[in-house]
Amino acid sequence: MNLLEGIESRKSIAKVKQDQLEKEKIGELLRLATLAPNHHLTEPWRFFVMTGEGRKVLGDAYRDIALENNTDASEELIDSKQQKKARRAPVVIAVAVSFRSQNEIERREDCAATHAAIQNMLLGAYGMGLGAMWRSGAPMYHPRMKQAFGLDENSELVGLLYIGYPEIEPEKKTRKPISEVTTWID
Repeated sequence: MNLLEGIESRKSIAKVKQDQLEKEKIGELLRLATLAPNHHLTEPWRFFVMTGEGRKVLGDAYRDIALENNTDASEELIDSKQQKKARRAPVVIAVAVSFRSQNEIERREDCAATHAAIQNMLLGAYGMGLGAMWRSGAPMYHPRMKQAFGLDENSELVGLLYIGYPEIEPEKKTRKPISEVTTWID
């Protein structure tokens, strides 16, 4: 498969097998991430690879956040549900950006570079026959999640990548026609 075919056919895959991934494949995904373009070569990305019981760090953070908003369910039920969420894949990579300054433009550039690193990992996973899903959402931005990964005030999470061997073939999804999202300026 060439690069263009890979970009065109890659899909997010949420359902993956719990089979363990080879460390070499995980290492290669991280290496590909660090090849992303980044302004002034700041390499602002930080990666936290969770496997096995290491995923409990994420599950505990999910649980604590869910407990803040809970009024009905038991703590045990919430813990079980949130631990299951953290174990949706055999490998979860939390991706953070470490800002180089307080300058708003530089912070945006650092975020853009880190998002490009995530895209490199998604494409790399697809090229290796792996399924991957980039997840975010409100819990990811909660202070408890930052605390779980030891992030300081100059860092923040930008994505959680769930990676494993695909359990299913993803549905073919359609996108808006290019004409609906493009303005030509001649």
